[in-house]
Amino acid sequence: MTRKCCVLILAATIAALTLRLPRLSECPMHGDEAVHAIKFGELLEQGNYTYDPFEYHGPTLNYLTLIPAWLSFSDTLVKVDEFTLRIIPVVCGVLLVFMVFLIADGLGVKASVYAAILTAISPAMVFYSRYYIQEPLLVCFTFGAIISGYRYSRSKNIFWAILTGIFIALVHATKETCIITFGSIVLALAIVFLFRARKETEIVNTKKIKVSHLLAGFFAAVIVSVLFFSSFFTNPHGILDSILTYKTYFGRAQASSIHNHPWYYYLRILIFYRYDNGPVWTEGFIVILAVIGFITSFIKKKRSLVDINLLRFICFYTLIQTIIYSIISYKTPWCMLSFLHGMILLAGFGASVLIQAAPKVVPRILVIFLLSIAAIHLGWKAYQSNYKYYADSRNPYVYAHPTNEIYTAIDKIEYYANAHPQGKKMYIEVICPGHDYWPLPWYLREFSSVAYRDKVSFNEPSAQLVVAMPSVESDLLKKFYDDSIPFEQRHMYLYLFDNPYYIWLRPKIKLSGFIRKDLWEASRTIPDPNDFIKEQPE
Repeated sequence: MTRKCCVLILAATIAALTLRLPRLSECPMHGDEAVHAIKFGELLEQGNYTYDPFEYHGPTLNYLTLIPAWLSFSDTLVKVDEFTLRIIPVVCGVLLVFMVFLIADGLGVKASVYAAILTAISPAMVFYSRYYIQEPLLVCFTFGAIISGYRYSRSKNIFWAILTGIFIALVHATKETCIITFGSIVLALAIVFLFRARKETEIVNTKKIKVSHLLAGFFAAVIVSVLFFSSFFTNPHGILDSILTYKTYFGRAQASSIHNHPWYYYLRILIFYRYDNGPVWTEGFIVILAVIGFITSFIKKKRSLVDINLLRFICFYTLIQTIIYSIISYKTPWCMLSFLHGMILLAGFGASVLIQAAPKVVPRILVIFLLSIAAIHLGWKAYQSNYKYYADSRNPYVYAHPTNEIYTAIDKIEYYANAHPQGKKMYIEVICPGHDYWPLPWYLREFSSVAYRDKVSFNEPSAQLVVAMPSVESDLLKKFYDDSIPFEQRHMYLYLFDNPYYIWLRPKIKLSGFIRKDLWEASRTIPDPNDFIKEQPE
């Protein structure tokens, strides 16, 4: 690998970090992020983690988050902030760029540089690398397994066999969709073996593989997977649950859900998306280059600087994953990272093919110029999606995401807590049908007496502060002013929020609130932060 290539990939890595690291706490916590955060809090505070085969996904995200928590001296969830949680996905997103170094001799030097750049600036890759979810880890570990497997096929060094096993275990311990990843890898390898030309270098020379190396890799995978799923031998049943969980997830993939979308859902997001009067979003540049890379990898042409079998493996691996994820009705946009990363690798090769196809200076300069303009556009969209439209539903990557009005609700609650004799120990009720109150548990983690309910409880005393969905307001009013309560013991309730008397938790999901009049009166001596306009620095 040339020094220039190393410098360019390193520059792409720095660019990836620059796009992913700033203002990590600015974007409101997604409901899924909050769920994972509360789950992590149990591990941090109690030292307990139990793999749940029905929810939460695998344990790697939780255990790896202990590292930044310990480094920041956070021993309780209250001390943990969004930066501490999201830094692990950021690191994985940056590693995806840096790790291209290790496969450059197979993918091609120029293709690797372009792939590194596209990985660094892909809006989807950047956006979800700043999310406290499993996908960035899943894609990073999968790439690690592919790289390690490829390096072993070239060197037959036991180190790479063991590392392959470790990465496979990490993929398994990250998310249940690993079964799609493993299936795609095995099927892609099988197809490459069937279609490889006799004169080409084999992707794996099975005659030179030592059984001892395979066993070393196998036992490394088993040990690491067992460690994570057994919660480091404190929950042996977690090992069995890691297998039984697929009954749940196969059923979920087929069941009717609000997350069911048509087969073209992911491709529509990548190729062309516009909602209402929002901006146009597209990563079609990557898709087009990936198609070029896919097609040209099967054109019989001498490519001495490329391992054609590796390239074809990536082609089939990406195609299989794209088809499977498109067929499955249950879809969330972050799931597409698995095959988008494969598209990016192929796009890198496609870009190198376009430049090589222009033999003269002027056409080549024109191709490079067009590729640069497209890359600038991707970088601009990455900036917009993460720093301007980060909580805007017109952004296709913003999916069932809380609006910035969640901060208004939290400010109001903290304001009245300051006027309450018990402070943040005051009793609060959060009533949302279907327990659809996330991410409030994350933002109310400092409040020790919060009751989360899915319906109004007429047998429990009413809190002085109640946050609820409008659908339960009629039941709340019945409870507040029940005829069985003596008139002199009744309390008047006021709306928690100013006109309008609700906030948008998420698009189409409203939250209203009520504050008891005596607490409202006690708070009149405290300045309301929402009454002041904070001056922003120019």
